[in-house]
Amino acid sequence: MAVLVALGAFLMTLFGGWVAQRVTDRRHLVLGLAGGLMLGVVGLDLLPEALEAAGEEVFGVPQALLLFVGGFLFAHVVERLLATRRAAHGAETGQQSGGKTTERTPQVGLVAAAAMVLHSLMDGIALGAAFQVGGGMGATVALAVVTHDFADGFNTYTLTRVYGNERRKALAMLLADAIAPIAGAGLATLLTLPEELLGSYLGFFGGALLYLAAAEILPEAHHTHPARTTLLCTVAGVGFIWLVVGLSGG
Repeated sequence: MAVLVALGAFLMTLFGGWVAQRVTDRRHLVLGLAGGLMLGVVGLDLLPEALEAAGEEVFGVPQALLLFVGGFLFAHVVERLLATRRAAHGAETGQQSGGKTTERTPQVGLVAAAAMVLHSLMDGIALGAAFQVGGGMGATVALAVVTHDFADGFNTYTLTRVYGNERRKALAMLLADAIAPIAGAGLATLLTLPEELLGSYLGFFGGALLYLAAAEILPEAHHTHPARTTLLCTVAGVGFIWLVVGLSGG
């Protein structure tokens, strides 16, 4: 049963990526929506789960929150290092405009998309474990996974493309993200992840995702089109995740 639900997640992920691909002529709206979806996933889904699963304190601070901050800083450091390296390369090859590198760093987009794939794999593992528990747990987790996999597919494609990667790479990452829940559901029959490890991962991933949303996606969305429609898309993205969390019972 878990694998059948994962197939639904597969289709929903592809649908999310298809929507992101079809509305490229409204790029600012796509980025605004993606930023809202990412913010909603982090604040309303990942962080509460992380605090519940890995709530032990380290020197007065919950472990999940420490890893959340660590994930944010890690994403910031990696993005800056890659950008600096690319800027230096541009200076050597003369690929600059006005003394400033104009291109983004494609590696950042690929790393971010890979993180989304790993998150979808974890979703599949959680789905398989929930159906092993039985009762209403499987249906609850199934609803949460299938509905927010639309956001996962949308964000995976958008993150890959916004950093300047080719369309074929974005489609490859989208396909990997769609397959991940099926693979995770299969893995759940073979292994069980410790709850604390899962919570730690969710905290770290949430911090990295928040950095990408706040420092990259949303500023880009409002840079050339600071319209109210872009802001409304961001709010709609957060509202969609809130609806998903509410319908799935948290």
